[in-house]
Amino acid sequence: MRIIAELPHPDCKITLFNMNQKYIVKFEQGQLEQSYKLSELDLSGGGANEIFQILDEAFMTTVVERFKSMRTDFSAAYQRQQ
Repeated sequence: MRIIAELPHPDCKITLFNMNQKYIVKFEQGQLEQSYKLSELDLSGGGANEIFQILDEAFMTTVVERFKSMRTDFSAAYQRQQ
């Protein structure tokens, strides 16, 4: 797996990887991460730029909200074990 690019964002770290004819977009916020895989065949040949266009404001809003939900879910699970 190799790093293709990193995209700056105020709420999370975004890294684009390439592996086995797939792009992997990884979002990191603290100890949490989300990843999405796209086949190279599903894209029209624009590479990293085409993927970064997919990461529009509406999508990024859902990613940030999902991080909030993930943090809440994990905290609740952790608290149940205490």
